[in-house]
Amino acid sequence: MVRTRFAPSPTGYLHIGGLRTALFNWLFTRRQGGQFILRIDDTDTQRNIQEALTPILKGLSWLGIDWDEGPEVGGPHEPYYQSQRRSRHQAAVEELIRRGAAYRDYATTEEIQEERAKAMAANRTFVYSRRWMAETPGQQARFEAEGRQAVVRLKMPREGKLVINDLIRGRVEFEWLQEQDHVIQRADGSVLYHLASAVDDHDLEITHVIRAEEHLSNTPRQVFVLQSLGYELPEYAHLPLVAEPGSRSKLSKRKLALYCKNKDFAALMALGARVRAALGEKGEEATFELNPVVVDFYRKVGFLPQALVNYLALLGWSLDEKSEDFTPEELQRVFSLDRVNKAPAGFDPVKLMAFEERHMRRLSVAEKVELVQPYLKQAGLITEGLSNEERAKIEAILVAAGDRIKVLGDILEYRYFFVADEELKLDQEGLKKCFKKAGAVQLLREFGQELETLSPFEPPVLEGALKKFAEARGVKLGEIIHPLRLAVTGRTTGFGLFETLAILGRRSCLARINQAIARESGNC
Repeated sequence: MVRTRFAPSPTGYLHIGGLRTALFNWLFTRRQGGQFILRIDDTDTQRNIQEALTPILKGLSWLGIDWDEGPEVGGPHEPYYQSQRRSRHQAAVEELIRRGAAYRDYATTEEIQEERAKAMAANRTFVYSRRWMAETPGQQARFEAEGRQAVVRLKMPREGKLVINDLIRGRVEFEWLQEQDHVIQRADGSVLYHLASAVDDHDLEITHVIRAEEHLSNTPRQVFVLQSLGYELPEYAHLPLVAEPGSRSKLSKRKLALYCKNKDFAALMALGARVRAALGEKGEEATFELNPVVVDFYRKVGFLPQALVNYLALLGWSLDEKSEDFTPEELQRVFSLDRVNKAPAGFDPVKLMAFEERHMRRLSVAEKVELVQPYLKQAGLITEGLSNEERAKIEAILVAAGDRIKVLGDILEYRYFFVADEELKLDQEGLKKCFKKAGAVQLLREFGQELETLSPFEPPVLEGALKKFAEARGVKLGEIIHPLRLAVTGRTTGFGLFETLAILGRRSCLARINQAIARESGNC
């Protein structure tokens, strides 16, 4: 049975590149009918961030990337945290020493650096002399009598080649002489990633190690560990780098900002800032870093998980030259490693937004009503147990807003439909602009009086009444439309004014108009 794993390290929030690795593992495994394992590689205790673990788990779950074994699921190969497998790692270290594949080394950092410097000066490849290697108890006692502390190093081969058949890159060769005697255990007894990862992959019966190309250089030392312990090797597949568009450099927030030339990047950041501000400080979901290279940003802003999955699947993989739109279920049926490219794949937030908009358009209004509710609840705009009237209001807003709702968090742009009339705040710049003309307040007062008896209170009737009102007074529509919008929404922009008035209803419209007049008439 095919068994793959995704092994994130909680030293930071889940990166878009890491998510793409998890996705490709998951898709490959699901198509093969295998098992996908989640393991947390938390051996780097100095850099681990506890609060980073929850977003990793939530991010994968949000995207529908489920795991057959791992944290919150359990399984027959527990524990699934590397830090809880130290006794197993220690046993592997001791076995490697016993087999002569590793040794205790008592060299100081300065002594290693001195040897390296001499090699560089002589223009030759640095190969450690193993001068401070201890292979016998006597040698060990002599070095320790000098006050030296030991690390454990792999005793790497110094001739020949390692050849692997990478499932993406084909035949890959490594000269053993180019490999250093890598440290696998520090002087404090903690083991390093390449030892722990190789041993855990064996213990978890991983058949395919599918990971980012930056780990390709780790492969020789991990293969050496596995072979030295007599373990069967998994198959390896190294995925192309996720880079900023048009570059071979690894994706980062700074480089993404440079690519977007401020405009598109600023729009994405502004979207995140609006959602975060609208949510306020109400719980964990309301706080997140404005960093569009981490997965948590997209989850909390309100991107559709199926849109992100669809876009990320195409970063380095394609089915053919024309197919772009896939559901997660379709991807599970068609994904294969032989269609993965070797070249770096550029992450473009503009293209991602295009996928988001297409997936959003496919949703029914009823589906959108359900999906936006968590954002409204988190912002304190609605409560549990939605009434039919509240549901109808949300539906009407979504219909009227149409494509303005690009991500689910965009619903918070229309918070003025949900706040109490007396709590509506008016944009101060808008007041200066919309109420500066003489007679603006009087026009607003008079049209408010007409709204008191207008029936039915629906968009076509409201539009007709406003046009008739403007014509009768010899004024342009804008002279009443702009003050009216500001009075009832607190803002100068939004979707159709007449739909807005109808959704608010007669009572709220009149209350807000009168309130705006009372607040501002003295200043106009």
